Amino acid sequence: QVQLVESGGGLVQAGGSLRLSCAASGSIFRINAMGWFRQAPGKQRELVAVFISGGSINYADSAKGRFTISRDNAKNTVYLQMNSLKPEDTAVYYCNVLVTPTYGSASAPNYWGRGTQVTVSS
Repeated sequence: QVQLVESGGGLVQAGGSLRLSCAASGSIFRINAMGWFRQAPGKQRELVAVFISGGSINYADSAKGRFTISRDNAKNTVYLQMNSLKPEDTAVYYCNVLVTPTYGSASAPNYWGRGTQVTVSS
């Protein structure tokens, strides 16, 4: 099992900034992908930004130029710096990780955090 601990959500005015953190612990031999998704009320969960195997980063178009994902490999932690926030960024932000749990494992389980609320007021 893998546990994800998210922090950093909150209420901010439009134009403001927030920094989210997500730390993974547990049965992790290798992290294959780790990043952030979000879900606004009445909408489907969507990608925000994610590190994928090899160190590449995928950003949603809505995040490009405003959000920056970074990581601390030693701590199995990813961060999401969100600047120039807009009311439409209001959502529950979820951390997601895809791991190889042990050496030689054929499985690659996927885990979600509980989510952290981000609310941007106009």
